[in-house]
Amino acid sequence: MSNISIKIISQEEVATIFKGNTDAITGIIEDSFRKYLAGDIIMPDKISQIFDEVSQNRINCMPATLIEEKICGMKWVSVFPTNASKGVQNVTGVILLSELETGFPIAVIDGTLSTKMRTAAVGCTAAKYLAPSCVKTIGIIGAGEEARMHFTLLMHMFPGIEVCRVCSLNTDIEHGFIGKFKDLVPGVRFVACNNDSHLCAAGADIIVTAISAQSPVLKAADITKGGLYIHVGGWEDEYGVAQKADKIVCDEWEVVKHRSQTLCRMYKEGLLSDSDIHANLSELVAGTKKGRENDEEFIYFNSVGLSYIDINFAHYIYCEALKRGLGKDAVLADNNTVDYESLLRS
Repeated sequence: MSNISIKIISQEEVATIFKGNTDAITGIIEDSFRKYLAGDIIMPDKISQIFDEVSQNRINCMPATLIEEKICGMKWVSVFPTNASKGVQNVTGVILLSELETGFPIAVIDGTLSTKMRTAAVGCTAAKYLAPSCVKTIGIIGAGEEARMHFTLLMHMFPGIEVCRVCSLNTDIEHGFIGKFKDLVPGVRFVACNNDSHLCAAGADIIVTAISAQSPVLKAADITKGGLYIHVGGWEDEYGVAQKADKIVCDEWEVVKHRSQTLCRMYKEGLLSDSDIHANLSELVAGTKKGRENDEEFIYFNSVGLSYIDINFAHYIYCEALKRGLGKDAVLADNNTVDYESLLRS
């Protein structure tokens, strides 16, 4: 019998792999969609255990398989919006990978940082196809870790950004966000919006709601020009925002419409139909559907998170860890030392 050993890859090591390697983050997203369209993916339904219907505190089990790579994995991720009031992060997770020759587990990887990167990278990949031709002003509602990740990747993708507006329930967090970036990107003028969504969003080329709200924050009246809205979390915008959109694009509409986001609520209430969805992001990547066609369009993008992207991220991290000698090896089972018969002895 063979021993079973795994590689444990920490959050710090994940950060090391992507340091100075930002292009790889959005590259993994597009690679994931191509694998999906090629039929190289198995994606069972996500299992979500919701512990509080009001706050939507939950733990999700998200499995997927990369067929060609012979890798199966699962992300175990908790989303606890109530953590914000406790001053701790609301998303934490781990990813387990197994190979498909023997089915043995091969790695346990931090899923907290990779989830933040994946979430922001999906929105930024959408922006590649859906943003206006000239992105100068962005408005970010939310000022926590996910908001900072979105700004980081948007700044990498659109280095011509001149103004970043930041809006949060807590003005100290707004200023904390600005404090982290103002010296790193001195060419950007940061504006603290004092929890004013209209000041944050009006006239922005890209709007991001990086919050876990369960009631509308972004208002239809806040949308004053053609631009791109990146919807990240839950129910964070009025129905009127989507009703203003010239195009609605999702990471995967068939998944989105069975969740609890704004578009899902509209679908269940009969205010939105399948025909109202312009495209899935994979179709834009493949070139089978058009993205933005002019700068007058207001486009609404909604992602819900797809497990095969997480597993593709994790597989990339695992391969890089092997190349770089990162991670700690641990033996889960040493079959030469286990005396099974001793369990029967009194």
